[in-house]
Amino acid sequence: MNGRALRIGIKRGWAEHMQLLRNRRELTTTLVGTAGIFALLLLWIGDEQVKGTGVSSGMFMTSGFLAFTVFSNALMTLPMALAADREEGTLLRLRTVPGGISAYLVGRAVTLLCQIAVQSALILATGVVVGDAPLPHDWPTLLWVLLLGTVAVVPLGAAIGCLLPGPKAAGAVLGLPMMGLMVTSGVMLPVTYMPEAVQWIAQAFPLYWQGLGLRAAFLPDAMLAAEIGGSWRLPYVAAVLAAWAVAGMLLAPVLVRRVTRRESGSRLAERQLAAQSS
Repeated sequence: MNGRALRIGIKRGWAEHMQLLRNRRELTTTLVGTAGIFALLLLWIGDEQVKGTGVSSGMFMTSGFLAFTVFSNALMTLPMALAADREEGTLLRLRTVPGGISAYLVGRAVTLLCQIAVQSALILATGVVVGDAPLPHDWPTLLWVLLLGTVAVVPLGAAIGCLLPGPKAAGAVLGLPMMGLMVTSGVMLPVTYMPEAVQWIAQAFPLYWQGLGLRAAFLPDAMLAAEIGGSWRLPYVAAVLAAWAVAGMLLAPVLVRRVTRRESGSRLAERQLAAQSS
């Protein structure tokens, strides 16, 4: 990727983010979908305590909802956007522009990072105001876990977007697995409440490790009573998230190049005709 493509991508991503902020419908959806739903959860069960820890559910859910927001944006929002742009012919047009695909991917990543930053701030504010949750006691850990966790899943989201048949199928294909991971990965309730086999499966995915790292930044050591091994295992958090990031960075460019090479006017026309008839 050359410097010109990088600059164009950053400029495009920032412009798209500002356009989303100026769109009242999009802004309302973000506020309701992020802060609104989280506030209702806090009001419902935020005063309860995680058994054996003395930690409130509101404190626990603040770190968990933050982890799931990063995860769902990368593995739902980004793949759906890529699939939609492929169906509309955007990728086909960009293929004819030198550096067009690289600039496009940078722009999508910048927009996504800005959305994650805004939603993370909303979650933190909602947790403090509604759930009486404290601010993180370890800001450096919060920042590197958020950054590395985002890098771990954004390339994976791009790869998934290349494999989806279309944006309409994204919800059906991704919705159920995402909800399953949310329930089993320890971001809404401690993973130690799950059967041992489920605990091992949860640890294979980056959502569990990002949630664990964020809990280390937010929660007191009393929470360790409900964690696997009674430890925050931050070196393992860094290693697993880094491994996912490397795997995604190796896989995503291959799939993106493959998809763009296979794009043609006839394929685009067939998809648009199929979409109109469905």
